[in-house]
Amino acid sequence: MPSPLPAVLPGSGDNDYARYMHTDDLLSLQKGPGEWVHPDELLFQIVHQSTELWLKLTRSHMLRALAHLDADRPSAAELLLHRAAEELRLITEQLHMLRSLPPARFAVIRTALGNGSGFESPGWALLRSATTELDIAFARLLSSLNLTAVDVYRGEPSDPLYRLAEALVGLDERIALWRTEHYTVATRIIGHGVLGTRHTPVDSLTKLIAHRRFPTLWDARTVLTQEATQPVCPEQVQP
Repeated sequence: MPSPLPAVLPGSGDNDYARYMHTDDLLSLQKGPGEWVHPDELLFQIVHQSTELWLKLTRSHMLRALAHLDADRPSAAELLLHRAAEELRLITEQLHMLRSLPPARFAVIRTALGNGSGFESPGWALLRSATTELDIAFARLLSSLNLTAVDVYRGEPSDPLYRLAEALVGLDERIALWRTEHYTVATRIIGHGVLGTRHTPVDSLTKLIAHRRFPTLWDARTVLTQEATQPVCPEQVQP
């Protein structure tokens, strides 16, 4: 190991890594052993806190993509939306850690949550707002070109608008996959037919899975499929 260099950045911490990353502050945000109702509370808290950080980054990429959309730069927007989708994949995989949480232990942890619920997540609330803005911006872009989503999907997959539409669908898909995993983990831990911390049935989470943030892009697929499967009337036989 090389000899440590002196810290030159402002702030607290023994070295510049600690000062730049604010590790003292970051690692003080979790409860300590003397505050836990159960040691697995640290697992539960870190999974959710890190999710909020990833959601902050995801929203940042979505807002940057929105700015590119408004400036008619679909390819630049597409790249950022792929990043956002990858970040949602990471927080979905992170939920797997909670599968190891025994139901009896979570029942103890739950007593420390008060009325707190994932429904109150600021990260998810801001992300939903960003998807609405993206949906409106994409519709505005298509309108300026006198195109519909169906027109886009009749085009070539290599077309920048087609690729942008698919990036939006991919983002939507990642949201649905997270919701699916969240529901699966929730029922694995607390079971079916019970009330969450906000006194809402845990099974109500299933209604969110089918919700789409970019419905026009999904409807376009339906239109194209219906057009392709319409029965063809036989030609009239001339007498």
